[in-house]
Amino acid sequence: MTESTASSATLALHPEGTSRFVRACLRQPVDRTPVWFLRQAGRYMPEYMAVRKHHTLLDICRTPDIAAEVTITAAERLGVDAAIIFADLLLPLTPMGLDFEFVAGEGPQVHTPIRSLQHIQALRTDRVDDLSYVARAIEKVAAHFAMPRPDGDRLGIIGFCGAPFTLASYMIEGGSSRNYVDTKKMMYANDGAWPLLMEKLNTVLVAYARQQVEAGADCIQIFDSWIGALSVTDYRQYCLAPSTDLVQRIKALGVPVIYFGVDTASMLSSMAETTADVIGLDWRTPLDEGWRSIGPGSAVQGNLDPITLFAPLDVLESRVREVLTLADGRPGHIFNLGHGIVPGTPVDSVIQVVEWVRQFSIAKHAPAHATTR
Repeated sequence: MTESTASSATLALHPEGTSRFVRACLRQPVDRTPVWFLRQAGRYMPEYMAVRKHHTLLDICRTPDIAAEVTITAAERLGVDAAIIFADLLLPLTPMGLDFEFVAGEGPQVHTPIRSLQHIQALRTDRVDDLSYVARAIEKVAAHFAMPRPDGDRLGIIGFCGAPFTLASYMIEGGSSRNYVDTKKMMYANDGAWPLLMEKLNTVLVAYARQQVEAGADCIQIFDSWIGALSVTDYRQYCLAPSTDLVQRIKALGVPVIYFGVDTASMLSSMAETTADVIGLDWRTPLDEGWRSIGPGSAVQGNLDPITLFAPLDVLESRVREVLTLADGRPGHIFNLGHGIVPGTPVDSVIQVVEWVRQFSIAKHAPAHATTR
């Protein structure tokens, strides 16, 4: 799907028009840089912690009214340009036949990790409807933000899913990992297990994304959180093709796709080959260098270090200005962090960043910048 086709399809899905956020995803001119934050609804926010007193993380994800409430509260409190649905990357594992839980202080744990071709053959791909609670939450969020805001812009609604490598790593390792030994062993084995796992994951993930788009998501972000654990050679040999397949099949649903990973400076040009509309940048690479590596065919999202939100305001302001200066008002920049907001982050600092992005970026979006790169 070409950029113009994606744009037309998005307009067809949302006849009231696209948001500033979606236009930036498609590298179209905007009046100012849109801004939202990874994990903008989370444990740093008192409103979210009040909900967590009565509900587990999975309870919130699986209860559309509560997931929508958490999503809406964060977007409105911060004044951002997009709301990302409150969910978890691992939700698709359950209908595939893998139970998991969150263990305090240890993160997610998969009860029976997969380690063989036979186990992968047993994974289900026909129960995606079990995930429809996420779509119902998106419907509620989309309905809440259906009307344009006072500035005339409509808030963007972001759905998401995990990338095949990152989900596979959880399924194989049984949780987070430092070295991904079992995951890489399965990748390197020539027994057909890895390609079959990639195929089954993509079957589920495309159907899951379709549910979200039909419910009102304007964009799907694909999180490849742990792809930075791979060498460029391994990424290209074992993960680029399934990641590209996922990106292109989601784009065919008529929405832009953001592809994000951490510690990916060495593989940005390879990630761009997926044809994702937007590549997310972590904070380790200056934004302009990262954009050059990606090339002119994708927008970029990022890339303030999330820990900078703890800094004194003068330091924080200088870092916000730096990111915007490196973007230089070119069409296709979405301001975000280089990873998620962490617990303890001052909410007022997050709100201040939104105000600065709004204030500083307007001057960067003069007519002289209103052409694609």
